[in-house]
Amino acid sequence: MWTAAFWGLFAGAALLLGAGIALVTRVPTKVVGIVMGFGAGVLFSAVAFELTAEAIEGAGLVVVVAALLIGALVYLAGDWAVANAGAYRRKSPLHGGTHVAMHRFLHLRSVHAQDRAIQQALTTAPKVATPAAGALVIGALLDGIPESAAIGISLLDGKGIGLPFVAAVFLSNIPEGMAASAGLRASGRSVKSILALWLAVAVVAAFAAGLGYAVLGAAGPALLGGIQGFAAGAVLAMLATTMLPEAVDHAGRWVGLVTVLGFAAAVLLGEL
Repeated sequence: MWTAAFWGLFAGAALLLGAGIALVTRVPTKVVGIVMGFGAGVLFSAVAFELTAEAIEGAGLVVVVAALLIGALVYLAGDWAVANAGAYRRKSPLHGGTHVAMHRFLHLRSVHAQDRAIQQALTTAPKVATPAAGALVIGALLDGIPESAAIGISLLDGKGIGLPFVAAVFLSNIPEGMAASAGLRASGRSVKSILALWLAVAVVAAFAAGLGYAVLGAAGPALLGGIQGFAAGAVLAMLATTMLPEAVDHAGRWVGLVTVLGFAAAVLLGEL
């Protein structure tokens, strides 16, 4: 249990690392996009070979497919909720989490919509222009808890920690910590409060990893496989809706190559 908690804390600590980088220096958004793309590739590999493949062995194809869909739906529902609460585009190094209403306003302004529509958007957008710390933390937990639980589950087979998956989670957390912290700092929050937020998220990640190991230690292969499939579906939905769009937006077409490099690196690491 403690081993699982340690690796969960290690992966979650990348949020603190990303926050520290953002608070000390300004990293080019293209670099953040490339890191996101590489991390996404590593996560794709880990989800395919470590989570989904093992889940099918234990629970069967039908159960895992259903679990994948349920995991994705639950994640998307949570993502919609936190986006509307003030953590929209929370992985963006430029936005770092804002309210959906602000982005609707900016879109209307960019396409020269009618004055009446702009004025209507202005009545709500300025009130929610800054990142909501609580929503950002919940968003980070939404991303991190399935990953952390999967880290704990990976230890149940007695083969040791799945390094590719831990590396993938670590890499994906760095740009999220950078992006959200930049937005929080711009909204006037102190460095101490920002670091305290990410420390709390890292501790919860450690708890989720330890709990995943402790609670599911006696679970049968069917239940364990279903939970792995659920976690895999949530992670895949996160990649498709938050990581890759931001990576492409900030680093362009090179993200395609970098993502493949991340995937290949994870495959090679898994074979060592």
